[in-house]
Amino acid sequence: MSRTVQPAGQAGREALLQEGYRRAAGLTWRYGTTYYWGAALLPKARRRHVHAVYALCRLADDIVDDQAVVDRGDTVATGAALEAFADRFRTAVTAEEAGDPTGDDPVMAAVAATVVACGIDRECFDRFFGAMAMDLTTSRYETWDDLCGYMEGSAAVIGEMMLPVLEPTSPMAQEPARALGLAFQLTNFLRDVDEDLDRGRVYVPQEDLRRFGVDLTAADGSGRRATPQWRAFLAFQIARNRELYALADTGIALLPGRSARCVGAARVLYSQILERIEAADYDVFSTRARVPTWRKATTAARIMVAGPPTPPVRTALPGPGRTADHVAPYPR
Repeated sequence: MSRTVQPAGQAGREALLQEGYRRAAGLTWRYGTTYYWGAALLPKARRRHVHAVYALCRLADDIVDDQAVVDRGDTVATGAALEAFADRFRTAVTAEEAGDPTGDDPVMAAVAATVVACGIDRECFDRFFGAMAMDLTTSRYETWDDLCGYMEGSAAVIGEMMLPVLEPTSPMAQEPARALGLAFQLTNFLRDVDEDLDRGRVYVPQEDLRRFGVDLTAADGSGRRATPQWRAFLAFQIARNRELYALADTGIALLPGRSARCVGAARVLYSQILERIEAADYDVFSTRARVPTWRKATTAARIMVAGPPTPPVRTALPGPGRTADHVAPYPR
């Protein structure tokens, strides 16, 4: 059984935090390279806070995905593991706020220090853990609004968590930050359709699949092919995704220089995934769209020198139902 200890003095505390931030950076480098290269444009003191927030979200997501395999579908056991993790987080933050940090988990100590130092609203994490718990019971979303209800806690709220780290110059930056969180996650969903199907999950609206004549879960496996119907469906979702990026772009000017470069780099890199999906003729089943590491590094370097890119021109949605409600305002 792991024992709880109080690090010996300030030196022990600093060593624990240093190790925690180092591990958080490692997790970001391994699993979230776009975040990693974007954060590289921030001053070191703020960069580590991006790593800490990402690490917390990554570890929680791993519990839902990996522990579910260990538990062989026992959602009660996986839910208990997720709740225990959330409790450890809340305990660590409460202790940090009281000025009496305890514990021997370096990453959790770093996360708690970041939450308190940056003044991140703890309610954001309640919404986040709530969305993670949804993955244990919900595998399909009927409408775009239904999917946004899930992404409210799994994606939009990540933008809210990151915003205090970025030190915006106006409160009007909040909605664009939320939109960027949604845009990033929708990009992941479109890229990872095949992988999510293997987990028994579909993170695209069922009503849209029907509208375009796509059955991803067809018994004969025909749903996992880049048919004309699938290409039309995915083109529609990519256009919706770009509308979210366009809304997010309006917030870049509300960030100080280094933060604007950080967000601009991450935005460019993530949106390039959509370009690679298009270049592969919308086939996300036989290959995974990736932006190579060298391109991420050179993009970050270019933006560091030249500044964030000029927001692209908004384009109309393709396909049936080209109305604004298909890029609907997401629920709060």
